[in-house]
Amino acid sequence: MGSPLQASDPGAPYCAPSDPHPRTPRLTLPAGTCDCHAHVFGPATAFPYSSARIYTPPDALPADYVKMLRTVGVERAVLIQPSVYGADNSAMLAAMAGFPLPCRGVAVVEEMVSDAGIARLHKAGIRGIRFNVVDVRDPTGTMPLAAIEALALRVKPLGWHVEFLAHVDDHPDLDRRFADFPVPIVFGHMGYMRPPLTLDNPGFKALLRLLGGGRCWVKFTGPSRISAGEMPHADVQPIARALIEAAPERMIWGSDWPHVIIPKAMPNDGDLVDLLAEWIPDPARRRQVLVDNPTALYGFPA
Repeated sequence: MGSPLQASDPGAPYCAPSDPHPRTPRLTLPAGTCDCHAHVFGPATAFPYSSARIYTPPDALPADYVKMLRTVGVERAVLIQPSVYGADNSAMLAAMAGFPLPCRGVAVVEEMVSDAGIARLHKAGIRGIRFNVVDVRDPTGTMPLAAIEALALRVKPLGWHVEFLAHVDDHPDLDRRFADFPVPIVFGHMGYMRPPLTLDNPGFKALLRLLGGGRCWVKFTGPSRISAGEMPHADVQPIARALIEAAPERMIWGSDWPHVIIPKAMPNDGDLVDLLAEWIPDPARRRQVLVDNPTALYGFPA
């Protein structure tokens, strides 16, 4: 559960562990399904957390994650650098190096990262850079677009993208601000709107317009983070269906394992998989979201 020093920080309370008993979902996932959003943590004794973190997770080790994936029927994975490690990607890279399934990653890097450092990350399987502007110690909600665009231009030749964790409801001009961005961009948690979820939210409408431009992707992740209610998160369904209608070729799905700092009851990953039947009722579109789209975005072998 972390060191005594970490535990003593009142700004980084412990969060609950994931459900250790994932159930087999009723929905059978297609071969090649990819979980495009998960984190690994620890061992805390080997990979120390950043002093600037806002929570302290229990160990969530690659073996536990693989157990969940195999139980629910997922065959590929994308690990996302969590905020508790800052720009130290060591824990994620170690997990990727020994991962028993095809795996990619999205890293956090410093503005002055070297070209050699970027090349090493690419060789390790990194395919994007993540910017978290909300779930941090001193959130501003702003996006330092000049610095982000400078990094984006450096990774563009490698085919990378830029992923944001941001509340789209804070950015009703999202489509204008990113109209000429040099690489594809990805938004997590269906835009990470705050409840109540409404289709006429100006930020969400801007996200739909941005999707129409052809360079934006959205992750079907984190319903427990955006819903006003508990499972099965009925208010998320209209949002999910609006997104899939807008750009089915640029939607991807992720478990959000191990579900750190969620404001509701800890979900079972089998139940989360079953939500896909409601969000994406058409099997052909489901396969597109779960298999074809991740292959294109993360460069998995077809």
